[in-house]
Amino acid sequence: MMIGRIGMGMYGISGYQPMGVGSTGALEDAKPVVNPGESMEVAPGRKSSPAECETCKERKYQDGSDEMVSFKSAAHIAPEAAGARVRAHEQEHVVNAYEKAAEKGGKVISCGVSISTAICPECGRSYVSGGLTRTAIAYPNEKNPYTKDMKAVHGMALRGANLDIAG
Repeated sequence: MMIGRIGMGMYGISGYQPMGVGSTGALEDAKPVVNPGESMEVAPGRKSSPAECETCKERKYQDGSDEMVSFKSAAHIAPEAAGARVRAHEQEHVVNAYEKAAEKGGKVISCGVSISTAICPECGRSYVSGGLTRTAIAYPNEKNPYTKDMKAVHGMALRGANLDIAG
């Protein structure tokens, strides 16, 4: 249940502000969007600054599981919003596990979510690269002979454990 198959591809003209009144409509009129706190400086050994990084602007996320959750088709998430969106997506997998267990009379034994990060090779920015949800569900099987034997052994071990001497 991993989200994070990152594919590259053009995603419109994201990263550019809409043109204002009096614009000629040419692409040269569009100005790059700079988020507060993003540096316009190119770090040593990097190809671009975080504000101008094409790799970050084109990064897409896609879910690889067979569950009905978000990100079934590749979608872009802004780097600053990726952490929250990936955590919310992984929570969908957790909710699905509890619903699946409730439908079939099972019990969720454990559930863990891992969020992974990476460094953009072009600009050096740290970003959330994906997530993984692991769940373990136990289903009762009363027809299993081992389960019957285990219950019999537990029953013998508990006989006499509670003694009412007041009565």
